[in-house]
Amino acid sequence: MILLFFNFGTGEILLLLLVLFVVLGPKKLPEVARTLGKTINDMKRASSGFKDEINKEINRIEKDVKIDDINLDAKKKPKAIVHVLPDEQSVAQGSDAPEADQNETKSDNQ
Repeated sequence: MILLFFNFGTGEILLLLLVLFVVLGPKKLPEVARTLGKTINDMKRASSGFKDEINKEINRIEKDVKIDDINLDAKKKPKAIVHVLPDEQSVAQGSDAPEADQNETKSDNQ
């Protein structure tokens, strides 16, 4: 069984307005309609404020999750390892030897 509360046709709305007109009278009907309209607007404002707060909280949580993911990724990546070589090993292949090595070579030749 499906209940459709707001599935009114044109004839049903006219009948409802006629009943309200008879029950409330012509003087009271505009006042009731105005009050009903204000109540509906207040409910819409409250619901939109509630939706905004929920969306803000969802966005904040998503940012926190992204930051946590970035931090985890940074921890998983290997860090660069820098080896400091002593002076005698730091000369590139094919370049001149340091001065100390040149002096040793000259003394050996003499």
